[in-house]
Amino acid sequence: MTVPAEVERLLTSEPLMAHLATCREGRPHVAPVWYVYDGRADRVELVTTGRKLANVRANPRVALSVQKDEGGHARWMVSLLGTAEVVDDEAATREATRRINAKYGASEDAWSENRLVRVSVGTASSRTYD
Repeated sequence: MTVPAEVERLLTSEPLMAHLATCREGRPHVAPVWYVYDGRADRVELVTTGRKLANVRANPRVALSVQKDEGGHARWMVSLLGTAEVVDDEAATREATRRINAKYGASEDAWSENRLVRVSVGTASSRTYD
């Protein structure tokens, strides 16, 4: 799937929080995450730990939601459905951490238990609000 240019523009426009939805024992589990979007591969990268990793390993189907608000009013939203993969490679995790933290203005430090998660986008939708 190719992510539409407008969706890619929104995803890369500024450092906003995404919400990652995974499945835990047949129930949704949603958590905020920092991310970067890689338009060349139509995928999202994030680094995380704990429950989210266990959920992705058990069921790789995920959803990501990103929304831009101003003064409590939604300006736009993007919803992505895809398949996630935990990448157990320390060098790849460090590199992804560097890219993600640079986007959000954070130090390049990474928690040792973090792992890279790559989400291959299957479908993308967006909506802007006037």
